[in-house]
Amino acid sequence: MVGALALVAGLVGCSEPDPARELSAPSPTGQVAADCQAVMAALPASVVGLGTERSEPMLRTWGSPGISLRCGVERPATMSQTSRCDELGGVGWFAEDPNKAVDKAWRFTTIGRSGYVEVIVPEQYRPAGDALMDLAAAVTKMPVVRPCH
Repeated sequence: MVGALALVAGLVGCSEPDPARELSAPSPTGQVAADCQAVMAALPASVVGLGTERSEPMLRTWGSPGISLRCGVERPATMSQTSRCDELGGVGWFAEDPNKAVDKAWRFTTIGRSGYVEVIVPEQYRPAGDALMDLAAAVTKMPVVRPCH
């Protein structure tokens, strides 16, 4: 019995990290909140073939471990005026290196929109751009204030 419990504990300890599990929903205000409501209303039921796992007013996840989208987040501390902007599906994205993250997930944040939208894609979903393409139509509901360049 003790051996079986140790095996179960070992399996639980080896499970893949799920960065989406610990996320909290942002609480944007004013126009950003209104723009986020439009984004959230336009989100697809599935992303890269994964169904919705969690849905809150400004947070949605698909699959487990979860691909997540949070609308109305703060500007990432590592983003600057000279940060690289990669455009995909009509949306400019700032990408944070997963090798520098504890959870080894890609973190993407919109650039040049009225508010910040964050998408976290765990490393097992490759290429990460597929998830961004599935979400692009909804994210374009957040108005552009400065084009990606």
